[in-house]
Amino acid sequence: MNDTPHESPSVASQDSQALGVAMQALVLQDFEAASQAVLHYLHQCYRFGLWMVTRTEGDDWIVLHTEDHGYGVMPGAVFRWADSFCSEMVKGNGPRVAPDSDAVPAYAGAPINRQVPIKAYVGVPLLDANGDVFGTLCGIDPQSQPANLVNDQPLFELLAALLSALLRVELKSVHEVRRSERLQLEAQTDSLTQLYNRRAWDRLLAKEEERCRRYGYPAVVLCIDLDGLKRTNDTQGHPAGDALICRAADALRKAAREADIVARLGGDEFGLIGVECDPNGAQALIARMRQALADFGVEASIGMAQRVPAEGLGSAWECADRLMYVDKRSR
Repeated sequence: MNDTPHESPSVASQDSQALGVAMQALVLQDFEAASQAVLHYLHQCYRFGLWMVTRTEGDDWIVLHTEDHGYGVMPGAVFRWADSFCSEMVKGNGPRVAPDSDAVPAYAGAPINRQVPIKAYVGVPLLDANGDVFGTLCGIDPQSQPANLVNDQPLFELLAALLSALLRVELKSVHEVRRSERLQLEAQTDSLTQLYNRRAWDRLLAKEEERCRRYGYPAVVLCIDLDGLKRTNDTQGHPAGDALICRAADALRKAAREADIVARLGGDEFGLIGVECDPNGAQALIARMRQALADFGVEASIGMAQRVPAEGLGSAWECADRLMYVDKRSR
């Protein structure tokens, strides 16, 4: 980390470098690559201990990309949004550039000070297409900085606006990208239910995890296992068992939203990915699912797990599978 404050670059040098970064980011046409280019540029100019692009989601403040030189903060790290300088900045309680953050009461009293040493702060909101706060472009350093750092606020805002513009383009295309992926996998369906099969599920799970990591999306995974299939097959015959499986598939389709992913993974096991689904949405989703299964006369054990940014959807699926067995034993 820094031992001495960093002097801001000259205006001419600064403008020239910023233009270069902007041109590079526009050529890249990729939010992640552009974020890394911007963070690298900011570190080269200002030598802060940490520059970040973040996402705010509910109570969570999720780190998407970093240029870290001493703090040990990695992409995927999650802090409490209300504890951060950025939350105070967004609320208007503190400036976007604070060369001496201890001199700003809202920052000096922020709980994150107890987690990491901060004496200087820069933060600018990143906005989505609705003008809502998606996250922030921000930097922190353990040493206070020269007072003239505030003169560079227009540069920080320009770079944040550039990233926001690229972000909006990408987020707008996400729906079409998902649609294209699913059209490509139409052939990979279960012949009985016409839901996605296990192979398609694995590919779509990986694709959705990539989007969650890139944009900080929340997501939930549900594992559903029918309770009475073997009994139905043994007592009523396999046609009745097939009918039970089809009723379960219809119930899951009814409960799922358009963007969600539903698959039959084999036998009496189904999976559902709640796309861009926060904890409140997850509770609504499982309530709809239980009601739909009841309406279709299907008994099932269900496990549900929210994606944890540091672990990913694969771990959430494993957790949901374990919880499904807990539910089955309790039944």
